[in-house]
Amino acid sequence: MLSPDEIRARFERVQAQVGPGVTVVAATKYVTLADMARLVEAGITVVGENRAQDLEAKHAEYGDAFTWHFIGHLQSNKVKVVNRICTLVHSLDSESAARRLEVPALVQVNLSGERSKSGVEPGEIPAYLAYDVRGLSTMPPAAATPDDSRAWFSRLRALAREHGLRELSMGTTQDFAVAAEEGATHVRVGSILFRD
Repeated sequence: MLSPDEIRARFERVQAQVGPGVTVVAATKYVTLADMARLVEAGITVVGENRAQDLEAKHAEYGDAFTWHFIGHLQSNKVKVVNRICTLVHSLDSESAARRLEVPALVQVNLSGERSKSGVEPGEIPAYLAYDVRGLSTMPPAAATPDDSRAWFSRLRALAREHGLRELSMGTTQDFAVAAEEGATHVRVGSILFRD
């Protein structure tokens, strides 16, 4: 894990690349409870957690130090935890979770049809619009170059526009700059901030 100063410098570089209108969400799946202190020191303000159990543990320790987002697969039985802690869910993909959710969400769309990926099919998006849905998110297939993700991001932007949704969570360490060019309002980055 890098020092707080190094994390801050890397975060500032990412923010400069995506521009001031894009929220950089620090993905903390592989950040230990103890190392979360380095993020506080580095001035990171928005974090995204993948697992409800880790979310609870980290929030108990660091509470108001961050704005908390949930970016992992959301199971219905974990919604209570997310409702209590998070301000945004990036990964809504079941109506049973949507019915229980009390915080705004982005519907995760599986554009590539890969079975290994979570998300709804594009045709299922309208079923979620009765809930507090602000936008869409996606994880494109693994790509050889960042530009290989561009078509997926462009398609998600078109789907969001079609449904009158404004927020787009797309882009990770490998392709966040391309995602921002294609209209991302949130990018989720982890290793580029924390690892050598």
